[in-house]
Amino acid sequence: MNREIHVRICESVAVRFLCATRHNAPTESFFNSLKNERVHATRYRTHQEAKADLFEYVEVFYNRSRRHSSLGFVSPAQFLQDWIKARQTKDVAA
Repeated sequence: MNREIHVRICESVAVRFLCATRHNAPTESFFNSLKNERVHATRYRTHQEAKADLFEYVEVFYNRSRRHSSLGFVSPAQFLQDWIKARQTKDVAA
């Protein structure tokens, strides 16, 4: 294999790896937050108790209250409300 082909293959693999890593970052961040903020300090007696607690964490705290740096330090619920309001304002102005 000549050097030019080898370099192209390596660049292609590196781009795929970097894209996969970048797109996986929000998921990694979520699970890191979940583990650090909720799971590590908690002992669940049953599987159902764990499911209920994790559901409460995700739906009540994480999505409605917790501020996210990637959303300008607002909660996902607030970000969505702001986005809808901005779209409505834009549609009215048009």
